[in-house]
Amino acid sequence: MTSGVQQIPLDQPFLDQKPGTSGLRKSSRQFETPHYLESFIEAILRTVPGIAGGTLVVGGDGRYGNRRAIDLIARMAAAHGVARMVTTTGGILSTPAASNLIRQRQATAGIILSASHNPGGPDGDFGVKVNGANGGPAPESLTDAIYACSQTLDGYRIHAEGTINLDSPGHQSIGNLQIEVIDGVDDYVALMQKLFDFDQISDLLKGDFPIAFDAMHAVTGPYAKRLLEGLLGAPAGSVRNAVPLEDFGGGHPDPNLTYAHELAELLMGSDAYRFGAACDGDGDRNMILGTRCFVNPSDSLAVLTANATLVPGYAAGLSGVARSMPTSAAADVVAKELGIPCFETPTGWKFFGNLLDAGRITLCGEESFGTGSNHIREKDGLWAVLFWLNILAKRREPVAQIMAEHWSRFGRHYYSRHDYEAIASDAAHGLYNRIKEMQPSLVGQSLAGRVIATADDFAYTDPVDGSLTSSQGLRLLLDDGSRVVLRLSGTGTQGATLRVYLESYVPPSGNLDQDPQTALGDLITAIDQLAEIKSRTGMDRPTVIT
Repeated sequence: MTSGVQQIPLDQPFLDQKPGTSGLRKSSRQFETPHYLESFIEAILRTVPGIAGGTLVVGGDGRYGNRRAIDLIARMAAAHGVARMVTTTGGILSTPAASNLIRQRQATAGIILSASHNPGGPDGDFGVKVNGANGGPAPESLTDAIYACSQTLDGYRIHAEGTINLDSPGHQSIGNLQIEVIDGVDDYVALMQKLFDFDQISDLLKGDFPIAFDAMHAVTGPYAKRLLEGLLGAPAGSVRNAVPLEDFGGGHPDPNLTYAHELAELLMGSDAYRFGAACDGDGDRNMILGTRCFVNPSDSLAVLTANATLVPGYAAGLSGVARSMPTSAAADVVAKELGIPCFETPTGWKFFGNLLDAGRITLCGEESFGTGSNHIREKDGLWAVLFWLNILAKRREPVAQIMAEHWSRFGRHYYSRHDYEAIASDAAHGLYNRIKEMQPSLVGQSLAGRVIATADDFAYTDPVDGSLTSSQGLRLLLDDGSRVVLRLSGTGTQGATLRVYLESYVPPSGNLDQDPQTALGDLITAIDQLAEIKSRTGMDRPTVIT
């Protein structure tokens, strides 16, 4: 064995290290169990092709455990023959910046340390995600192989000693592993400058156009400070909660109206700001607000699609657009008018990655506050913020006016997601499986004064590689274009989360000025009765409404 490398035996393998759609997420305490993190990293290093002699990009969202994990990965990478590891000052690296860095450095893979929008700290959550050489999330075939490896481990290899100084850029080594510590913001900023008209945005922000960006004490703080206040000239203080903290300041770094309520109140409750935005723990999600105007993420994707040619990086037009199945069909209507393809995929950015790599789409998005394009292979929160600012700088109209004009042209997809969090797992699966069994008999039945035209469990055949992905969510498609979708989510770490997606389409000639919860009221009541949500979950109302 190479000098300095230790072989640490395991009494038995951990059997619970199956990655979800965004890697392995567990409580911080679980990851602090002796050998737990080491075992999962060992499975990654044994499984990812080309690790020996390759380049590894490593960084995270700054949550509790981030620095310890980077040190550990470096020592294990050294023991596995990795040639070069690129990491960042403070270990701070947003998921979109990591995707860009993997692509720029032609890395074999990336390991991103984040539990995304889940809370952090010793009593919060931690996560480990693997990205492939294209910069996107590892495909299921690879994460399945990593899981299979983790179940049979009898030990792991690690270099006996070595810590990384993350305080400043520079070159270091552990054994034969060459470690480069860089400023994690630089490469990402350079990419944004290629896509957007910084002079035009700067002219907007230096005028009478106050903005508020909430970094939620998460990873985007340093990026937003450099971009918005530094390069674009927004007044000091425009970026709030800008210092990444191990516990996100005790907050929940999920940019929605519930968890970013302070920002929402600033924009929705006064006329003091023209534009507001927030990003999540690892920087891949975004929330967009105007004066007294919330832009739901489904509509945001549609507006970006309709206005893309106003932005330099997309001036030549779009090859296509894609959305996840639970996302509203607002983008479909725009794509049809533009004469470009629109793809409906399962939830999970890796499905967009195939379409992006094949040149089939340029923009993509999810209702869960994620939007992105072919510039990287992850969703990208700050990119979406800059895209909106570029549109606003070009059109010189308020956000609310842009939305009103969009709906008057394309119609409005009233849309909402109701999350019932931390339900007892057996109750959640009982509710879900009951509806699944009922589906064949529901076709032709009435629901909220409409007729159920289709009832299915969404399946997707990938147009690029032909792979089939099934059991992606229970859909009730109604005869007027409205929809109700039910899914069980695996991104939380406690119990199960039931997500209910509600959508009602109103054409341009209809009433476009309703509150979404009012417009969807009959569907909300109908699905509660059909699925027996209140009685089976014991919850009178959703935990989160978006």
